[in-house]
Amino acid sequence: MSNLSSAAKPRVALFITCLGDQFFPQVGECVVKILRRLGIEVTFDPRQTCCGQPAFNTGYRREARAVAARVLDLFDDADYVVAPSGSCTSMMRVFYPELFRGDDERLAKVDRLRSRLFEFSEYLVNVLKVEDLGASFPHRVAYHDSCHLLRELHIEQEPRRLLRAVRKVELVDLQDNQLCCGFGGTFSVKFPEVSVPMGEDKLRAATTAGAEYLVANDSGCLMHLAGLIHRQGLPLKTLHLAEVLASEE
Repeated sequence: MSNLSSAAKPRVALFITCLGDQFFPQVGECVVKILRRLGIEVTFDPRQTCCGQPAFNTGYRREARAVAARVLDLFDDADYVVAPSGSCTSMMRVFYPELFRGDDERLAKVDRLRSRLFEFSEYLVNVLKVEDLGASFPHRVAYHDSCHLLRELHIEQEPRRLLRAVRKVELVDLQDNQLCCGFGGTFSVKFPEVSVPMGEDKLRAATTAGAEYLVANDSGCLMHLAGLIHRQGLPLKTLHLAEVLASEE
């Protein structure tokens, strides 16, 4: 692992998700730790809140626009915006154009943000061209493809390339790895009778593969799966990719 040259040193504005802020602060800390190791200046604006996705997905477009407009204003001048979440990155990159359709001023800001916005693993591999971060994690790991990351952003190999570069890790494949875990934001609240069995299928695949850790890039998926693991008393743990990449075991 080597730092970027000072001449090429970018400035990254970190977007921390609602779940990260409230339940997984260690994920944001790991992202900052990794980026600073690479010689990157990381900034964090404490005025940030939500990307607007929960309201958008539930049909409250006016409320979602108010929240999303704040995001556009806060990050309008950032060199890069990096988020440890495929879900939030997808909302901003894929669905903001739909949300602000007909508002030329906001759409111009959306275009500027989309060109500088990256999901964490995508930024490391495709922008910084870095895979080996010097991490060490002597455990058997399975990677879960979250839906927005895989289907909306088409990010599949980047997290795996980063995991394969981790020393001592054993990366195992999940059967039907492209299946949803059942979280789906408000879907898991509205339809638990569907959401829970989907999560159980994902956990069954992980335990069948002999994984010790189930790793993903979205805290929503991890929260959903961790709850099921706890209730079932399974010998399995969940981690965000950033936590693995920051590990020095």
